[in-house]
Amino acid sequence: MATRRLSMRKIKEVLRLYHEKSFSTRDIGKSLGIGRSTVHDYLNRAQEVGLSWPLSPDLDEASLEDRLFPAKVPVASENRQMLPMEYLH
Repeated sequence: MATRRLSMRKIKEVLRLYHEKSFSTRDIGKSLGIGRSTVHDYLNRAQEVGLSWPLSPDLDEASLEDRLFPAKVPVASENRQMLPMEYLH
């Protein structure tokens, strides 16, 4: 089941607590009322896109969201492969 994304303010707080205060993922989760796996997810996303703390002052919330959650490009129907019938059977 899909869950709602945290606000950018909370995501920034996750990054701040982890990098600036050296909180563990468990402590961050308790502090913000979110799960440890959610904290891990946002920290991994930030690492994958090369974000460091402190965040660049010219990085506004919309830009941060675009970097952490890039739009997924749908696969064109002509590029999709049908599974072999033997596999489906």
